[in-house]
Formats: sequence, C-alpha cells, structure tokens
Amino acid sequence: MKLITLTTEWKPDDIYQGIIKGKLCSLCPGAAIVDNANSIPAFDILHASFVIRNTFEQYPEGSIHIICVHSEAMKGQDHLAVRSKGHFFIGTDNGIFNLILNTEPDEAVKLIHKPGSDELDVFAKAAADIAAGKKLSEIGKSVSRINERIPLRATIDKDVITGSIIFIDSYGNAISNITKELFRRVFEEKEYRIYIQSNKNHTDHIVEKYSDVPVGDMLARFNSLDLLEISINGANISELLSLSVGSVLRIDSINRTVLPNRLF
Repeated sequence: MKLITLTTEWKPDDIYQGIIKGKLCSLCPGAAIVDNANSIPAFDILHASFVIRNTFEQYPEGSIHIICVHSEAMKGQDHLAVRSKGHFFIGTDNGIFNLILNTEPDEAVKLIHKPGSDELDVFAKAAADIAAGKKLSEIGKSVSRINERIPLRATIDKDVITGSIIFIDSYGNAISNITKELFRRVFEEKEYRIYIQSNKNHTDHIVEKYSDVPVGDMLARFNSLDLLEISINGANISELLSLSVGSVLRIDSINRTVLPNRLF
C-alpha cells in the first residue's frame, strides 16, 4: 500500500482539502492519504520546508509527499516530481525542494499540464502514477537543475554565534537555526550568555527539560532536532517577547564586554 502525505496552506475545512483527497481516492484507490501538516501560513515556503524537512523521513521509504504551499507556478517555475533520499516529492519549483533536501535531487521531472487542468489535477495524477509504479521519466520531462533558495544560517565571529528564529511551534517556543554541533564547536567548556531579541532577555545556561526551571522562567534547550530553542516554562515566549521568524538570537562569551545596544 502506497502512502501519500499532504502538506498544505489550507485550513482543515477548506474546499481544496476535499478536492485533492477526492482526486487521489479516485485515481489511486487503496492508497493511504495522510495529512502531514495543514494551515501552513499562506505562501510561506520557509515554514513549509521546515516542517517537511523534519518529518518526511519518519514515513516509510517510497512515500509520496505532495506540497500545496505557494503552489501556483510563477514565471521561471514549473511543477515538478522529485526523487531524493528514498522518497518522492511533488510541488512547485519555487525553491522549496532545495530548502527541504539541501542538495540536488537524485531525479527531477517537469510535470505536464493538460488543457484545462490546474496544479491539483497535475499533483494528484503524478502521485497516482508514482503509486502505480511508473518511473519519473515516464510521467514528465527530465530537468537538470532545480531552483535554489539559500536557507538562513547562523554565523560565527570569534566567540560569538549569531542566529535567528526559523520556526515558532504551537506553544510559542522559538526554534533557532543554531545547531548543537555548532554550539559545542564554539562554546565547549566556555562560559556563555544567550541573548534573545534584546540585551535585556538572556540566560546563562542550557537545560534539558522545560521543568528544569520554575514556571514563568525563560530557558534554552536543544530540542529533538538538535536545534537551540528558547522558551518560557508554562507560557508563550513568542507572544510575551514579540518574537517572530527572523528575530535575532545571539550567544556571546560571558567574558566579553557587550556594549549597550550592540547586539540588536
């Protein structure tokens, strides 16, 4: 039984959910159709790519992942089916495949629109063809390169790491692009201070669990993705500190002198 996941910017009760699921049920009866994520902020391929990048490998190899986020093809973009890391991805060549995979795919083909069809028709037909065992070369025209979009990465300057918030979860926890490996490389056996958004908001240590600090206290921890996460135990830090994707996070050596207003 083939498994098809959907990651969309639609609300659960939106008409488009029923349309694409109906098409999939008609074209490949018996396939398992799973909502990987819905209600992604409209047109936000950074949010969508973060979700898919950190979830797709939890599904069995051979799974087919349909991406309906900013899916209308603009100038210079095509609708593609992509094979990489043992999985298939169907979506729009707007940079999202590069953000998900962070590498060139094993194979990519341009999907052909029939007169009067839209992307939902094309995506559902491509998923059904793949589920039926067709090769990508049989369902589209090979492309040599996909559009690239460079992910925002943390930077290092001597004993300083400057990163940014790249995702805010359902609890308001702010997840950064600072990895555990990067942190250890710079601050192994060194004292440090983590600043978020302002010099006034900081912590001097990293904990393992939210409950390691009193309710209402700010904390920093490496989450299951090995990314540095800033939270408040029992509260929504993103609302309280007005954090959003792109907010700055900085880790500085505690022995350095931090000048007022230097960080932000």
